[in-house]
Amino acid sequence: MAEHRPIRSFVLRQGRVSNAQRRAHETLMPLYGVPFTGRPPVSLLDLETIFGRSAPRFLEIGFGMGETTAVIAKAHPQNDYLAVEVHTPGVGSLLKQIEELGLTNIRIVQHDVVEVLQHALPPECLDGVHIFFPDPWPKARHHKRRLIQPEFVALLCRHLKPGGYIHAATDWKEYADQILQVLRSEPQLANTVVDYSSRPEYRPLTKFEQRGLRLGHGVWDLIFRKK
Repeated sequence: MAEHRPIRSFVLRQGRVSNAQRRAHETLMPLYGVPFTGRPPVSLLDLETIFGRSAPRFLEIGFGMGETTAVIAKAHPQNDYLAVEVHTPGVGSLLKQIEELGLTNIRIVQHDVVEVLQHALPPECLDGVHIFFPDPWPKARHHKRRLIQPEFVALLCRHLKPGGYIHAATDWKEYADQILQVLRSEPQLANTVVDYSSRPEYRPLTKFEQRGLRLGHGVWDLIFRKK
């Protein structure tokens, strides 16, 4: 019988890793990385031990090259950020920024976030989840690969504290509409506004986003809280 493979919301592309990213990955991942393979036996992560303190905790999903995560962490030193990404160039880039900015409140897991949520995070351990500009998979036949689906949102809710939030942002209106529908359909969540939110102060504008706004492209933020 063929092995059933779960649908992935990402593709491991062979992106170029710069020398600086490679050096950062090799030297800094042992300091700021959280080892996780997904293979049993898997123990729940002890976040207080990992960060060395008790603080509000936020999950950064698919942080790309890490610029936004680094800016947020620097501006909010009172919070801790668990950043999850699969691509080595992005992980190396964020590690480099951690070193350059002297950040102590970011830890990185280089793995599929679904498996991290399923096997490694304790229940109700998060004050918030950030999903900024996930891959929109614009072709209709690829919509099943989109990260924000009902099952995934229910999984996130398992790890959110009451009052904790999910904040998603996208520059694809059709995907924004789907995300809105999915989040509205989760009975554990309530929208913080009627439909789409204004960009909150803590989410910085990326260079890509600024360019899109100059060209008249839209960006949609959605913020829902756990009841």
